[in-house]
Amino acid sequence: MGIDLCILIKGAGEMASGVAWRLFQSRFRLVMTETARPLAVRRAVSFCEAVHEGQKAVEGVTAQHVRRMDQLAETWAQGRIPLLVDPALSVLPRLRPQVLVEATLNKRNAGLSLRDAPLVIALGPGFEAGRDAHFVVETNRGHNLGRLYERGTAEANTGVPGNIAGRTWERVLRAPADGVFETDLSLGAMVEAGQEVGRVGDSPVRAQLAGMLRGLIRPGAPVTKGLKVGDVDPRGEACYLHTISDKALSLGGSVLEAVLRVYNK
Repeated sequence: MGIDLCILIKGAGEMASGVAWRLFQSRFRLVMTETARPLAVRRAVSFCEAVHEGQKAVEGVTAQHVRRMDQLAETWAQGRIPLLVDPALSVLPRLRPQVLVEATLNKRNAGLSLRDAPLVIALGPGFEAGRDAHFVVETNRGHNLGRLYERGTAEANTGVPGNIAGRTWERVLRAPADGVFETDLSLGAMVEAGQEVGRVGDSPVRAQLAGMLRGLIRPGAPVTKGLKVGDVDPRGEACYLHTISDKALSLGGSVLEAVLRVYNK
């Protein structure tokens, strides 16, 4: 059943990658789409890095950047997830997937419709179940994380990062100005509170606490003031850098449940 089912995932950032990883493990054929210049923070666990590197492995699963639809079958045969640069989903009418997952977490509907696929699933706020998608998945951390809604919307964005070791907003690194982000540090580097992690023009980006750089956007990326450019993990556990988060796995399980509710009858 699963092998013959094609699922198109819009987005290939951290959360979308957790969803794709779980669906891939369940033997579904997947296609992912991204923008030409994705801005993932947790690059170590984001399949969108394949746009830059050609391919990206996350916990034993590899996404391959492909440029044409006629490369999909070969990529599937190689046991990889094909990833297309196609933010407008122009591939949709030709691919005709049984399932479409909107996993960009942009918190707004950029044209998603129930008519896009027999089963349409959207992650997070900005979508109404029953109108924009058949299911909406709750993405807000807390009691309802991962809950499937067949009617209504997910909780509004709180703007508060998830709590790790008692820290929330202090973990996040944000651009101090518009410009281009530059850094000499790499993912996994240990930093101290107050340390310069990067810069945008003449404005430094400083860590607010000590820990490990679990997330950091690519140097040379254009940014706007306030944009999230990094993530400091105060736990400092190196293994967390390359493993999918509990939240991403939870969302992946929810999407899998939605697919099975409809197709495993």
